Amino acid sequence: MLIAFNKPFNVLCQFTDRSQPPRATLAGFGLPADVYAAGRLDYDSEGLLLLTDDGRLANRLTDPKHKEAKTYWVQVEGTVTDEALQALRRGVQLNDGPTLPAGAELLEAPALWERTPPVRFRKTVPDAWLAITLREGRNRQVRRMTAAVGLPTLRLVRVSMGPHQLRDLQPGQWREIR
Repeated sequence: MLIAFNKPFNVLCQFTDRSQPPRATLAGFGLPADVYAAGRLDYDSEGLLLLTDDGRLANRLTDPKHKEAKTYWVQVEGTVTDEALQALRRGVQLNDGPTLPAGAELLEAPALWERTPPVRFRKTVPDAWLAITLREGRNRQVRRMTAAVGLPTLRLVRVSMGPHQLRDLQPGQWREIR
């Protein structure tokens, strides 16, 4: 079984949380029994999370040697320059080493659901949207890459993993992929 789930903002990619007070988890969304997240999506990120009951499929979806592309729509603070886009496309130096080259394109503001709480808005600071495609998956990689080129991330939404896409799923909704 393979499930596409639109993970809401501030939800953990696991079914339990032992922190006090407990945070929202996948347990609150009526997902089928015995499925587990294939990969992760940070607590403060949104969008496509794949869940499966098949360990080999989960490994194929997440193992870096398979180089499945993951695409994110990223709202950043600041004005996106050609130099910043080129740096992302070449790969940037992070504290744990250089990243692989990424796909990076300026994007018109996508029609997305309202986020709760909303992204902070400042009249005096511009923002923009990027589509970033990675073939690796380090911890908080997209956020660290945009920060490295002077564009802090305000909102991060994963829209695809390999051939699987978020499409019209709203936050908290899921569908089985056949």
